[in-house]
Amino acid sequence: MSETTTQPILATGRRKMASARVRLIPGGTGKITVNGKELEDYCYAEVLSRAVEAPLSITENKGNFDVIASVHGGGPNGQAGAIALGLARALEKFNGELRPQLKKAGLLKRDPRRRERKKSGQPGARKRFQFSKR
Repeated sequence: MSETTTQPILATGRRKMASARVRLIPGGTGKITVNGKELEDYCYAEVLSRAVEAPLSITENKGNFDVIASVHGGGPNGQAGAIALGLARALEKFNGELRPQLKKAGLLKRDPRRRERKKSGQPGARKRFQFSKR
């Protein structure tokens, strides 16, 4: 896709149980909206909002795009990671020359870690019931 277009760029990001659909709009004011709320209102911790903004700040495009994200599932950390991955993928679609920067920062890698399932005969995934000899 060329850099002069104002057509929104769509990308998907996932982490843990969270899934985010990200729409990147070139020529924007730097406004980030998540599920109809401002980023600061949605991501209550500064660490989470920094994680979401990481792809834009690393590529030095913080005020050049408007971002609209729709995210569901998972918790706050998973959702922030999903949005960041979707945003990084959208930036790469917009300009392929940004790929080395994003890749070096580890923002294009899908984190495969998931919650381990609970097994039968024990109270959690790995914890065992207390052993009694007598």
